Amino acid sequence: MTIVFADTAWVLISSALVLFMLPGLALFYGGMVRRKNVLSSMMHSFVVMGIVAVLWVVVGYSLAFSPGNWFVGGLDHLFLRGIDYNSTTGTIPTYAFIAFQGMFAIITPALISGAVVGRIKFKSYIAFVIIWSLLVYAPVCHWVWGGGFLTGEALDFAGGTVVHITSGISALAILVFLGKRRGYGVDVIKPHNVTLTLLGAGLLWFGWFGFNAGSALAANKIAALAFMTTFVAPAAAGLTWMIVEWFCTGKPTALGFATGILAGLVAITPAAGFVTPMAAIAIGIVAGIVCYSAVMLKGKLGYDDSLDVFGVHGVGGTTGALLTGVFATVGATGLLSGNAHQLFLQFEGVVITMIYAIVCTLVIGFVLDKTLGLKVSVSEENIGLDQMQHGEKGYNF
Repeated sequence: MTIVFADTAWVLISSALVLFMLPGLALFYGGMVRRKNVLSSMMHSFVVMGIVAVLWVVVGYSLAFSPGNWFVGGLDHLFLRGIDYNSTTGTIPTYAFIAFQGMFAIITPALISGAVVGRIKFKSYIAFVIIWSLLVYAPVCHWVWGGGFLTGEALDFAGGTVVHITSGISALAILVFLGKRRGYGVDVIKPHNVTLTLLGAGLLWFGWFGFNAGSALAANKIAALAFMTTFVAPAAAGLTWMIVEWFCTGKPTALGFATGILAGLVAITPAAGFVTPMAAIAIGIVAGIVCYSAVMLKGKLGYDDSLDVFGVHGVGGTTGALLTGVFATVGATGLLSGNAHQLFLQFEGVVITMIYAIVCTLVIGFVLDKTLGLKVSVSEENIGLDQMQHGEKGYNF
């Protein structure tokens, strides 16, 4: 197929925007942890840029996008074999497609790190990212986008299922082996620098335009639609979270508004190119309410998801995936257009993905816990992982 230069330029720019989300995520997470763990937390985001970038071109892309079977791709493109600068995917060079998809593969395991900050050994985190990327991310990516059994069935425009449900539910599963932070539920554990988190939220929103609109893989009207829905859904979610929090606690917080924005971004991701801007506002409102409720429920359920990865990404991704089956009108139809079966397919995709990600993560966690060990010692946790795992300090005053 002939290469369209406008499409190529847009996908390359979008790829850079998605990678730019990693520093945004590092700031978003880094501001919410205690000062003694700020570098450790940010390192969890940055090191994945190195690990998964290499892993993706060596084997990950092949497992996700080679023909393979219903479950996983084959090894046809191991080490990018059979692909050169003349290869095309649609109207863009295959290298551009590989790079764009590689950015998704990078950010997904980085999202999980927010649940385990201050508790996990760095070497065990690296091993987890490698194994999880191969056993969870690559197969699920193949199911939905690479010709697997959910391709053409469950709608996922830019990664509600592939990225957010897998990372959110896996974050919850790995906590089985890490337990709670010392002092959780007793001491007041506050973010050390909310200004960093606000800056991170802004950078994430900026990069997310590439994440969603770039998933059209062309500079066309679907990209423009996805850009627009990514503009309004997080705005609605952030406002909704702020209003609900204001009503419930008496004060609208900056951290709450930033988290609401992220919830809206997560929820619109699977729907971005399938729904209208007004539907996107509705999705944002629902996501703001549902994700706020999920985060508040965490305290009652007693699990210690440090930075609410499950409450925002797991719950937000599920909300978005299901609402895609309700509001879809562009390129597909949902419940409100008379296609109730699509909502069933969305539910099916969510449940299968959750079960698979949970089982795999529990197996990976068990193996790593019994070999490398997952949790740092009590003294390391007390002193902080910046010094104990990396020999550095985030702030030297």
